[in-house]
Amino acid sequence: MNSEIRVTRWTGTNRPTPTELLHLFTDEGPQPYAGSNELGDVYPAHSHAYHKVIYVVEGSITFGLPETGEELTLEAGGRLDLPAGVLHDAVVGSDGVACLEAHR
Repeated sequence: MNSEIRVTRWTGTNRPTPTELLHLFTDEGPQPYAGSNELGDVYPAHSHAYHKVIYVVEGSITFGLPETGEELTLEAGGRLDLPAGVLHDAVVGSDGVACLEAHR
């Protein structure tokens, strides 16, 4: 995996609440916004001009890294740090997904 891309799995025994995840963002400084997608939503390969941080609140989403062939699946509480310029795609899981996202 690209050493700049970081996946952090939720280690708590219970699913995180949106408030818990919101506090994790605000403790770091970025101002998060909420987003959600339905089952079957697909994002084709693209990149961003900014560092993106995503926490999954509910459901799941799989990010693909076309340049390496890797797939990174995030479930509730999972976090993805995606540096600017990294080419990625995404497929929403079978229960849809709700996320908190922020730019750095």
